[in-house]
Amino acid sequence: MPLVLPLLLAVALFCLGVYGVLARRNAITVLMSFELMLNAVNLNLVAFDAWRLDGLATGQTLAIFVITIAAAEIGLGLAIVLLLFRGHGHVDADAARDLQEVDR
Repeated sequence: MPLVLPLLLAVALFCLGVYGVLARRNAITVLMSFELMLNAVNLNLVAFDAWRLDGLATGQTLAIFVITIAAAEIGLGLAIVLLLFRGHGHVDADAARDLQEVDR
């Protein structure tokens, strides 16, 4: 398979993720869009590793590391979203910016 096909798919996934992060207001949608961008990076890592054929599997190792970091990030992000929903009844990312305490 040519290298161009996985790279075009990764570009499409990354662009969808960027659109979701910039245009959406729901915090869960923003987290899912960020995961899309990380999966596009993983696809690039594995595609270039298969293209190089060096036998070290460096791209696959980095992809597993990125998946591990993404799992930790989504766990922490969902905990923050749950606390936001319990405390305020919404998960609007724009309204969450106004939740900081102001010293009086």
